[in-house]
Amino acid sequence: MMIISSGPRRLLIAVVAAVASLVPFYSAHAEMSAWAENEGGRMRLVALAPDAGGKIRAALQIEPKPGWITYWKEPGNSGIPPQITIAAASGVTLDAIAYPVPKHFFNGAIEDIAYDAPVTLPLSLTAAGKGQVTIDAAAFIGICKDICIPFQANLQLKLGPAIQSHPQEEAILQAADARLPKPPSQDFDVTAHAMSPDRKTLSLTLVLPDGGAGEGKAAPDIIVTGPSGYAFTKQIGGKRDGATFKVDISIGKLPKDYDMAGKQWSVLVIDGERAMETTLAFQ
Repeated sequence: MMIISSGPRRLLIAVVAAVASLVPFYSAHAEMSAWAENEGGRMRLVALAPDAGGKIRAALQIEPKPGWITYWKEPGNSGIPPQITIAAASGVTLDAIAYPVPKHFFNGAIEDIAYDAPVTLPLSLTAAGKGQVTIDAAAFIGICKDICIPFQANLQLKLGPAIQSHPQEEAILQAADARLPKPPSQDFDVTAHAMSPDRKTLSLTLVLPDGGAGEGKAAPDIIVTGPSGYAFTKQIGGKRDGATFKVDISIGKLPKDYDMAGKQWSVLVIDGERAMETTLAFQ
């Protein structure tokens, strides 16, 4: 399934994007920026001072208003994935964005992979120099209800010395880390995967926690992310056998002339209260 914006949501995106660059800076001389707000919610930047190696723990806090959603890294068949850009002049680089476990929403033909409550995206940053650090970040997200509104804000943050204690910021970052999917473990993993010769289905064998809790338990939610902009969620013929769950994932269309050899995809598996994310390597 290709991830694109479509229908009335796409129309509003085109209209609003024309003025997105007019959003002002929201700055602060602390470890939390001011909140940037729009019709559907608000967001801000949180960070701690660099450690001895220049590594910065940071996060983008997003708070949708009730009834609104904001999107995961691959949003579904309409929506805008989060985008964060750090100004090169700040001497800070963005190394990675992490994503807490999302929810899977269906509204007719529209499928969304998103968050309908406050969410904090952990950020890994690196400062090139020593001394005081100023982070100039441009954040761009989609925030949607009946319509989808592009939300762009320029967030500026000046970090104080690392010797100071910042319990509020540390608590925010620790809570965000706790909501991330876990890596594979002995009782929760993808033990085998294979793409069909026609590249229409991906066969997965999983070991699920608690022995699968019996054949009557609902199938886990499985989200496979392939090439950038593509996510696959449709399950075919899932079957439990104790702790083992075997299922085919419908792949549908891939980019023209896409070569699977050497590629790495990701899979997120949500089973009850637990979630696991791992990499699928293709030979």
